[in-house]
Amino acid sequence: MAAVKDIFHYLDNIAPFATQLDFDNAGFLVGRGDRQVHRLLVSLDITEEVAREAVERGAELVVSHHPVIFHPAKSVTDADPVGRTLLALIEGGVAAICAHTNLDASVGGVNDALAQRLGLRRINTFSGCPGSDPDAHYPNWVTCPWPEDFQEVLDYQWNQVLIPYWRETAAFAAEHGVTQIALEMHPGFCVYHTESLLRLRRAVGEQIGANLDPSHLIWQGMDPIAVIRALKGAIFHFHAKDTKIDPYNTAVNGVLDTKPYREQETRSWNFRSVGYGNGPLYWKDMISNLRLAGYDHVISVEHEDGLMSRSEGLAKACGFLKDIIIQEKVGMTQIGRASCRERV
Repeated sequence: MAAVKDIFHYLDNIAPFATQLDFDNAGFLVGRGDRQVHRLLVSLDITEEVAREAVERGAELVVSHHPVIFHPAKSVTDADPVGRTLLALIEGGVAAICAHTNLDASVGGVNDALAQRLGLRRINTFSGCPGSDPDAHYPNWVTCPWPEDFQEVLDYQWNQVLIPYWRETAAFAAEHGVTQIALEMHPGFCVYHTESLLRLRRAVGEQIGANLDPSHLIWQGMDPIAVIRALKGAIFHFHAKDTKIDPYNTAVNGVLDTKPYREQETRSWNFRSVGYGNGPLYWKDMISNLRLAGYDHVISVEHEDGLMSRSEGLAKACGFLKDIIIQEKVGMTQIGRASCRERV
């Protein structure tokens, strides 16, 4: 016979509660730890109905995914649904353990199960950025070669952390059918430009590729078309997002700008919906070069334009891209060209 605390420790070994996200409240939330469990009820949520069912069925414990106490409770009364639910559990002698984001992210947990069920073969993520040493608490993004301490930091980050981590992660992903890991080249992470992506790809294997977001390349002074050509065969996903460089603010302060995105008037650059940072010809060249590089997958609109609402930004981006994206394969257009000549 197991007690509530024994079941909690068992679940903690499978999906450590310490790994839950900051906003979460997963854990042993209601009841006595030494209560012996003869019957256990499993649910997605713990509602009043679930609490009543647990009591009626003689269950001593409910294990749910979503926490029965999510926000801080200033009172527990029958005046609100959460209070009534907690009272039903307590008065019925029913304990509650809730495994939420810790179970989502655990090995073999919710995310893994969903990925396998969906037949997921491609994932988008970031490379990560370790600290300067094993005792560091924050990332350390190195952007220049001097002082010489930075070279030691880079050696530690890449050879002791980043490459071993991604080799292990890529092997685990392959075991679960994931053949493409698309890393967004994003400043603040170790993989932030073409060279760093290709370095990790050489060290780990062809499972590593790019989630190519031109907006981050533009403000670093890179040409997205040149990057597309350099990454031919290694582009796994594409974000349609634009950047507008402010020539005057950049002339004064350069492009390394840490001011909040809301301070658009004083920033050196700002994210824009496609077409508002660069014009149609720029984007036509980019889409054409994606086709030349063999990319035939999603053009995913990412909205971070501080001058537009999400709905307007998405609508304008889709409208702009509609006539720019190449829809048909070359073989399909031959008849169309012949028909046009005949009509003319």
